[in-house]
Amino acid sequence: MNTIDHYNFAGQRVLVRVDFNVPLDENLSITDDSRITAALPTLKKIRDDGGSIVLLSHLGRPKNGPSPKTSLSNLVSHISTLLGVDVRFADDCIGTMATELSASLKSGEVLLLENLRYYKEEENGDHDFAETLSKLGDFYVNDAFGTAHRAHASTAIIAQFFPSSKCFGYLMAKEINNADLVLNNPKRPLTAIVGGAKISDKIVIIENLLKVANHIIIGGGMSYTFIKAKGGAVGNSLLEKDMLDLALGILDQAAQKGVKIHLPIDSIVADEFSNNAQTLTCLSHEIPDGWMGLDIGEQAIASFKTVINLSQTILWNGPMGVFELDKFSNGTREMAFALASVTNNGTFTLIGGGDSAAAIHQYKLEDKVSYVSTGGGALLEYFEGKVLPGISAIIS
Repeated sequence: MNTIDHYNFAGQRVLVRVDFNVPLDENLSITDDSRITAALPTLKKIRDDGGSIVLLSHLGRPKNGPSPKTSLSNLVSHISTLLGVDVRFADDCIGTMATELSASLKSGEVLLLENLRYYKEEENGDHDFAETLSKLGDFYVNDAFGTAHRAHASTAIIAQFFPSSKCFGYLMAKEINNADLVLNNPKRPLTAIVGGAKISDKIVIIENLLKVANHIIIGGGMSYTFIKAKGGAVGNSLLEKDMLDLALGILDQAAQKGVKIHLPIDSIVADEFSNNAQTLTCLSHEIPDGWMGLDIGEQAIASFKTVINLSQTILWNGPMGVFELDKFSNGTREMAFALASVTNNGTFTLIGGGDSAAAIHQYKLEDKVSYVSTGGGALLEYFEGKVLPGISAIIS
């Protein structure tokens, strides 16, 4: 793999596409800096070599142009602290200020450009916009796995202007290598834990996992479509009626391939979608009318843990219930701690970004699992077998 280890950046301005799309609170302070800290090894390597850095990123999804809530200026102080250098800031990602500041960079200095998505040309993959950005540096490094599945100007198009001066950063390399450990060279048994609301969001990844997994644990709202397809009563639980035949097809494919699919034996059900709801526990295929499954129950937790304890490789993507509501977070929390426990015993555990990563961070288990991906959507598409534009742009 073509990574920054193959280069010395002395005297070069290095354009680094990072994914600093971090959450901010109402005071515009960072609430989770894991995406920034994940990029630090790449930035340190470039600075240690004697190169300077021009950081490219987006923040949020600005639809109406610049705003205080989506300005990367909110990150300058924190990045400066983490890097131990005063990071400069250009209030535009192109234009006179960006050009002059990038041209004046000295060895070890760092410049952060304003939000790329203030320009529609970024998401449109505009050639001219990418070319303008490319003139701000001598070398291009993509370390933004979280946006690798987008064919945007700064991730997929810009690389063509650096035909022999482009590579992956450490984070991108780690993301790809860890995903490949699961897809191509897993220790077995391999278990995939798939949760979330809808089968339609995860159908392609489940079908692809049927080719490699020994066990697939299914939780969250999507499990009730499978349970209904098998003839169960699911009350008012989330149900995709147009996916019932597809769910049966997945179960049939799994049986033919010898893949064991595990659905929750029991559920915590509620009479409304609220922390104040009345709750009870019942078998997942016997949920009364007027009640909805919002978390997995104790029997489900125990059976899932049995599978987890027997596994040598585990991929987790998606919560077991509505874990953002405390009342229905127990199943997700139990899975998180179960994965931390088996990791300690030698199992390889890959946490697939998104809500799963949020849960791991919430329970402060980042250092207790093998790897936490920074890119939920990108990792999903990678496991779906898709070629990610941000990756192909570097290897092409």
